[in-house]
Amino acid sequence: MASEPARPLGRRERSKQRVRDRIYTSALTLFAEQGYDRTTIDQIAEHADVARGTFFNYFQRKEDLVTAWAEARKRRLELCMEESMRSRDDDVTVHLERCMAALAEFNESEREITAAMLQAWVKAGQPLLEEPYAGQVFANIIEAGRQRGEVTFDIDPMRVGNILRDSYLGLLYRWSQNPGGRVPLHIELREVLRIVLTGVLSYSQHGRGTPASSTPAAPLAPASQA
Repeated sequence: MASEPARPLGRRERSKQRVRDRIYTSALTLFAEQGYDRTTIDQIAEHADVARGTFFNYFQRKEDLVTAWAEARKRRLELCMEESMRSRDDDVTVHLERCMAALAEFNESEREITAAMLQAWVKAGQPLLEEPYAGQVFANIIEAGRQRGEVTFDIDPMRVGNILRDSYLGLLYRWSQNPGGRVPLHIELREVLRIVLTGVLSYSQHGRGTPASSTPAAPLAPASQA
């Protein structure tokens, strides 16, 4: 059964949403300019041109802004991949590349905000506390590819999704702390994806199970026959 369309917001609700958006935007601006730890709630309220008490009508703590930022990222990624998955002609590699490209664009387009919010996100323990939504998005892509016969069926999609998520976060941490880095984030993420999909070992012509640097007594059977 199709869900009912969202009810349009009334004037009062639209006004409250504008105030919340102004507080949120002001906070991100200050976090990018002077860092999360050095930014106070009073400064955010002043920048947003609201009373200090108004801030607490929308956010109970400064840390709630970090949660709001993470949720906004989550919604953007979900919408991006929903659109990508509508294309039935593209294979699992294309969808994974689009996912990595979207993550790179989110961060590269607002590097200062990402660096500040990422530190706050880690300090709040969110990598351990929140659901690994990026891992789930990757896993959904892998599972769809597995159902189409593009991914071997003995692979656990969630395990692959978590590997890609962990690789993404590790690269993101290093990238955010090295503003002078020579390699753009989207290039590094594409390389990680290539490594996960193809591996790193060089195999000889004797079979997939035989590394080129070794000479076993008998070649291993191809994986499809193992």
